Parts: sequence; C-alpha cells; structure tokens
Amino acid sequence: MSFPSTARVVIIGGGIVGVSALYHLARAGWNDCVLLEKNELTAGSTWHAAGNCPNFAANYGVMNMQRYGLALYRTLGEEMEYPINYHVTGAVRLAHSHERMMEFERVRGMAAHMGLTMDMCTPQELQAHFPFMETHDLEGGLWDPLDGDIDPSQVTQALAKGARTAGGMIARFTPATGVSRENGEWIVHTHKGDIRCEYVVNAAGYYAARVGEWFLPHGGREVPLTVMSHQYFLTEAIPEIKAWTEEQGRKVPMLRDVDSSYYLRQDTYSLNLGPYERDCRVGWASGAEMPEDFSFQLYPDDLDRLEWYIEDAMARVPLLGTQGVQRNINGPIPYAPDGLPMVGPMPGVPNAFEAHSFTFGIAQGGGAGKVISEWIMHGQPEWDMWSCDPRRFTDHADAAFAVAKAKETYGHEYAMHFPHHEWPAGRDRKLSPNHERLLADGAQMGAYSGWERANWFAKPGDETSETATLTWDRTGPWEARVREEALAVRDGTGVIDLAGFSRFDVSGEDAAEALRALITGALPEIGRMNLIYIAEARGHVLTEMSCIRHAEDEFTLMTAAAAQWHDGEILRAALPEGVSLTDRTRDVVAMLVTGPTSRDILTGLTDADLSRDWLTHQKTSIAGKPAMLVRVSFAGELGWEVHCAAEDTQEVYGAIRAAGARPFGMYALNSLRIEKGYLAWKTDLSTDYTVFETGLGRFVKLDKPQDFPGKAALRAAEQPPARRLVSLKVETGAQDAPYMAAVFANGARVGEVLSAAYGYRVGAALALAMLDASVSEGSTVEVEVYGTRLSATVQVTTCQWDADNTRLRA
Repeated sequence: MSFPSTARVVIIGGGIVGVSALYHLARAGWNDCVLLEKNELTAGSTWHAAGNCPNFAANYGVMNMQRYGLALYRTLGEEMEYPINYHVTGAVRLAHSHERMMEFERVRGMAAHMGLTMDMCTPQELQAHFPFMETHDLEGGLWDPLDGDIDPSQVTQALAKGARTAGGMIARFTPATGVSRENGEWIVHTHKGDIRCEYVVNAAGYYAARVGEWFLPHGGREVPLTVMSHQYFLTEAIPEIKAWTEEQGRKVPMLRDVDSSYYLRQDTYSLNLGPYERDCRVGWASGAEMPEDFSFQLYPDDLDRLEWYIEDAMARVPLLGTQGVQRNINGPIPYAPDGLPMVGPMPGVPNAFEAHSFTFGIAQGGGAGKVISEWIMHGQPEWDMWSCDPRRFTDHADAAFAVAKAKETYGHEYAMHFPHHEWPAGRDRKLSPNHERLLADGAQMGAYSGWERANWFAKPGDETSETATLTWDRTGPWEARVREEALAVRDGTGVIDLAGFSRFDVSGEDAAEALRALITGALPEIGRMNLIYIAEARGHVLTEMSCIRHAEDEFTLMTAAAAQWHDGEILRAALPEGVSLTDRTRDVVAMLVTGPTSRDILTGLTDADLSRDWLTHQKTSIAGKPAMLVRVSFAGELGWEVHCAAEDTQEVYGAIRAAGARPFGMYALNSLRIEKGYLAWKTDLSTDYTVFETGLGRFVKLDKPQDFPGKAALRAAEQPPARRLVSLKVETGAQDAPYMAAVFANGARVGEVLSAAYGYRVGAALALAMLDASVSEGSTVEVEVYGTRLSATVQVTTCQWDADNTRLRA
C-alpha cells in the first residue's frame, strides 16, 4: 500500500490507546484514517504493561471507560479471529479499615448503576476466593468477578486487525517528526512524506509531552505529563500455584492490597507483584530528558525501594517468599497530575485531540478509543468525560506542578479520596490578593483549578491537621464552623472571596446575535444579568454562564474556575470575526457579600443605588475603589457580588470585613446553594443529562429563530422528560450522599445523587438527584450512602429555603 498524502485523521502513537482510536474510527465508517508509529506497535508502555484489567475505579467516567473496554476485550479475540490470552479470574480487594470498606461500598454502588456486580466480602469469603492469603487483620474486602489480566500485545494486535479490516491504515516504523498548519488543515510530517489531514491525535504515550511541543506555535501549551518509573517482578514457578491451577482448571484470582499499595496476580505458575511505592522515582520530568527512542527498553532494576512492599506481600501471601525472582520489569509510565488520563480536545488548538497519560492504559484503552473517536466524529462523547478532559488543567499546571502532583499521585495510587481532604502537593499556584488576610483569619484552604479558596475558617484551638480530614463523615473539626458560617449568612452578613471565576469580556458589532445563536435561551436586557446555557448536539448541558449585559453588544460572561479553558474554547469557536473575546480571569476578583444585613454593610461603603432590583448590576466604587455590584447571591439571601480589579481587592475586602461582614468558605456556600437548589457545573450540570432533564426548560426558547446547538434534539425531546432533577430530604446520617449514590423506590433503582450537603438553615440533610419521572413528589425513597440505605422524601421543588425568593429579592 502506498504511503498516503491525505487522511481525515492522523493518530500519532501505536500503543493500545492509539490503535483503539483507529479501530473505533474505522469501525464507525471513518476509514480514511492513518496511525503513525515510530517503531513497532506496542513499543512504548504497552509492551511492558502488566495487563491488569479491573472494572474498579473511584471515578465514574473512568469506570465507564473500563467497563466498556473489558466487555469489548471479552469478545474481541473471537470476533477478529485473533488469539488473545485474556484470563477473567476475578479479583479481591482487601480492606484493613472500616473507611476502606465504605469506599468499596461506594464503588460497588456505582458499578451496579452500570450493570456490573461486585460483592462485599467478609475475611472468610475473601479467603474462599484466594486461599493462599492471611486474613487475620482484615476488615473485609470486595470481589469483582470480571477482573483479570490480558496480554497487552495480543489485544493491541487484535484491535489493529479490526482497524485494518475496516479500512484504517497503520504505518509502522514511521515516526512523525512535526506538524504544521495550512488553510485550516494539519500537515503531519514524516520521513516518508507529509500527510495533510483534518484532525490529528496525540496518542504518543510517555512521549506525548514531546509531541505536544509541536503544537505550541498553534496555540498549544506544555503538556503537564510526568514519566514515572514503575516496577513489578515475577517469581519463579511456585509448585502450590501450579497444583491449584491444574486442580481448579483456572488461575488464582487477582489480589490487591490497596492499603499496603500493591497488586499480586498469577502469571503462568508464578506470581507477579506490582507495588506503588511512596518513595517513587521520576523517570523523565520533561521531554528534553528523554532519549530520542526508548522502544522496547526498560530502566535498570531498583528493587531496594520496594523492600517494605515485598515483605508486606510475603506476610500476606507466604507463598510469594518461597521462590526467587525470575524477572524484574522497571518501565516508564506516564502520569498526569491527578493520575487520570487526558482524553479530549487539545487545549487551545483547533481540530487537535489528546489521548495519553494512561496509568492503566490496558484496562482503559478500549474505552478510550471509543471516547476519543466520538469526540472527533460527533464533537462530544456519549458519557460526560470532564474528569479526563485535558482542559481541566489550566495555566497553573507547569512542569514543577506536574512533577510534584505525579509523585504524590503515584505514591498514593490506591488512596481514598475523602470529601474534606486536600492533597498538599502543588499548592499555592494561584492566589487571591486577599490570601494572607484569609490565612490570618483562620482560613483552611482548598485548591479549585489551581486557585486557593477558603473552605472553612478555623478558630484558635480547632484541629486543622491533614489527618483529621481522612474521614467520609460530615462531622469533623470543620462542621461546627461551617454551621456557624451558614447561619451567619442567614442572620447577618457573610463575605466570601471567590477569586478565580473564569471571566470573559465579549464585545463588538453583532456580539449579541452571535451569543443568541449559541445559547438555548434569551439574553438579559441592558443593565441586567441572567444565566445562559449552552447545549451540545444532543441537547445535553454543555455549560452554564452568568451573562452580564453592559450595552447592546457588550457583555461579561462568568463561569466556574475549572471551566476557563473549556468555556473559552466554546466561545472562541462560536464568535465571528469582529467580535472581541478577552479573558480577564486574573484581572478581576469577585466577592459575594450576602445576608439580610448586607445592604446595611454596603451602605456605608458605597454611593450605589442599593434599592435596584434582583439581577441588576451597576458600576460604582467600594471604599473609594472602582467596582461593579451585581445584585445576585449563590447563597440565596439578599446580596451582591462585588467585582473589582485585582490590585484593589485587599482594600475593598478589608473595608467589607471592617464594616461587619463575617468570612465564610466554600463548604458553607455549598450547603447554602443546595438548600436553594442552585446547580454546580460538572456535578449537577453535565453532558450526561439534557437541559430539560436538568429542570432548565425556562432557559430554552425553541421559538427563537436562531438554530442554536441542540435545538433540533430539544425540539424532538420527550415532554415531560422521562427523568428529572429533584431535591431529596434525606434521613440524617453520619455522611452526605456521594456523587452517583443510588436512589431506590420499592426496591428498584430509580436514579442517582448528583450532589449533597447538610442544610443548616433548614436543619436537614439534602441531596440533588436525577430520578425517573415516575417517582412523584412526596414519595419516600431510599438513598444508598456508603452501603447504608437512608430514607428520603422527594420534595415538591428543588428549592428548600425561601422558595418564593422573598429574602433574595428584599
């Protein structure tokens, strides 16, 4: 076959992820696609991968990828007539503590939502699954019957065969050497010639950062990827394992001791031990450190750093210590700062995508190919994949941040992610001008897309150690303070520094018309603000923005801190030439001053007209500094957002505090907004649900002339929708319901929790949930909270505080 000069898609990288992407594109009919591999397929991390295949994941999007991929693998060999050594052995995960059992209960519930069965086990049941281990110190564990291991090279070659059969082309020993752009098309350079294409995918594995450098002149950024050194070793054959296998006709199940941080599985008749050690090693911190080609190569052995884990595993499974080491594998593995892959649009670069940084690439490769192919073909994958979207890392994610977080993540690969715990590495990347003042006031900070914000304010004597946050419980040193902060907003005035709101100024002739063609509803009148929503083609919620209108064609749009690059790209793609888009996220700081006495607080600081209606805005001064007041409050009380230049923030905030406003944090704000039924992006608002299902029909104008994204789908949507977002009043337990906690009615699953908190103004545990529409208001349901089913009542409205907005409009 001659080397092509054109293609629809060029994929750079021939590991399992790149091959899976080609497979899914070709099988969907996009057969004019080419994959470039510098060496042989699987020459990077794929060839030395252990090939473990768990369904288990603490992240819902990642679990979806793994579930899909493993189901694909179970039939792939037969379908492609290509032999694959895929052993579905099942796996046990061990729990040393009640907290770990609670994590397992949460994941078991998420798995059930996807049709997967995982079983909670006693120590005795664990030993029945894996008879060679000691169980005396265990609380229990989890059994996944569909876990196992697969040959990485074989499954990759089977996907490659499927891709070729469907028309995809694979060019081996053809390294890409760079990219350029001409007339809206990409040109991918190789020593065999150039390929002109519409889309390009960086699936270069641990070389993805180096490939990413090629896109810097085209709007790209340095890829926040660190290559870690990961070791596992195989023992010599163990007679007892051989005898058991021959007797049972199957392999011993996989074992993961997640509290000790290792996996252990059978390999032929030996055992394979793979620890994730705290004293981990960075392989390469930057592309400059990497050799030009590391195909089919490994790092030198470094078993000394695994000594503790080896001894611990031998105590757990004494057979491990009966034989010597047959082989050690120490290979490069890419890590994103949070340990989750980067799958989706390449930030800042048109028609370029990323599919790399897979720490569990074999388990996730099949699903990753589905996700990235759908993103290319349809502009959005079937599932909401924000947790893996490369745009989640903005300009705070430089090389130093990437290394610090990768080491922290690798060393805590199996860590529990408790709701009040903040990981310490890579902090203080983006600071409010008020940062030192907040710390002096006792602020306990959290990181929000790199921005430091106060979560709660401690008083002298309060426990503020990291250890205190290692709990699933609502109660902790913060709980009394969060209650005080919420009630201070209810009874007086609170102020919260919200540095980091993503902020865009949009102006120019026809700016209003361009926005009307983008959003589902209407724009505010001049001098007012409202919420606007953007849908994707299916009518699902893509994003939400606060829209402040200054003039006919002059707007300020504000979104979540995490949405800066995501929403910026949506706007850049939609706005025509002549309409200006300016990112002012770092230039302006927003503070919320809210509570029944907030008008009194502000009266002494400004000459603004504080009698103006809800959802109005005005330019004024606060403490002598220019500011904008917006009559709105995410806390659901009388209040104003105060927007001022970053350089004036300290004086403005200081004046507000001196006038009597009490500081409150993000924990209290979350409680207050859930009481009001206000929705948060990428928890309640996601592409998993339509605009109508999310209860936003009032923000949709199907009769307007503009053909906004998703209009056809929304017009055709079933009305009323088959499921809807509701508020639940939940029996008060020790924990708030986690994301995707199951909701049951009459024993059947009828929905899932999206967000939850205790409402201190209403004195009840609350949850926002997506339920089948057949479940009526006033019905009693059950919410599964870490394995315990709590009774809950479906509320008439999502707003549980000041439902008629009397306080808000006062």
